Amino acid sequence: MTDSPTKMRQVVLWRIEALAFDLAQFLSRTFPIDAVSNFGAWVAQRLGPLTSPNRVALTNLRIAFPEAPQAEIDRLLHAQWGEFGRWAAEFPVLDRIVADPSRIEVIGAERLAQIREDGKPVVFFSGHFSSMELMSAVILHAGIDCWMTGRDTNNPYVNASIRKSRRRYGVVKFAPKGARGTRDLLRALGRGESVALMADQKFNGGIAAPFFGVTAHTAPGSATFALRFGVPLQPMSVRRKTAEGAHYQVIVHEPIWLEDTGDRDADVEAGVRRINAFIEDRVRERPHEWFWVHKRWPNETYKKAAKPA
Repeated sequence: MTDSPTKMRQVVLWRIEALAFDLAQFLSRTFPIDAVSNFGAWVAQRLGPLTSPNRVALTNLRIAFPEAPQAEIDRLLHAQWGEFGRWAAEFPVLDRIVADPSRIEVIGAERLAQIREDGKPVVFFSGHFSSMELMSAVILHAGIDCWMTGRDTNNPYVNASIRKSRRRYGVVKFAPKGARGTRDLLRALGRGESVALMADQKFNGGIAAPFFGVTAHTAPGSATFALRFGVPLQPMSVRRKTAEGAHYQVIVHEPIWLEDTGDRDADVEAGVRRINAFIEDRVRERPHEWFWVHKRWPNETYKKAAKPA
């Protein structure tokens, strides 16, 4: 009984956070889409530098671009906060964005059509680029039966609101990260359904593979699933078409078939290396549109890279 007051306070705080989250979503949906996007960028570029993730983003940029002059690092840091703010502000109105065909250009749409017509599963993978949730919407609107993955928030009430927002643009089959989610994905592939994963986050205990020339621990799930079921990896990415507002290109890249030599560990590692290379290439094309505010490399790397701002 001693922890009942603590639990009660936690629930109250969660509900306050959820109320604020729902209010922000409601307000976002009362304004024009581009105004919401631009406002999100404006807020994030002013408040982001005052937060602890700013230090993480700064160090990440220095690790990825060690030869870049400080002026360029500062420019990218400012620009990535703008993109982060747009993503956060656009999420509550993503269903409205998806409903407007003038806002999304799908490059490689014929590949999605072929996946649908073949009726065979693939393992979609991508990274946290720009308005990343658009990729899920494009997959589903192409008529592909697909399970999406993601990390649940600690606040169950906010998490319920996020799930509700995703359902507006078609995401119903959702597997949270963890053992239960992995089982859901395995069952889905076994039934002939596709799965989609983000492959660009730090995964302690994952495969050690280079990312920007520095060892990064990467989740082996995408490569493991593809090899186990003998299906291709289907990379996707998304990028913003205009400097302001909410207009995008969602790109369906050439599929990647992993070699199955019989040495599963070596084959998975080779697959992870190819995945990291794809993600790195996309980041280098548009560095300000990647999600720089999470730690991607081992803690030791950050200790070596940290410098006074």
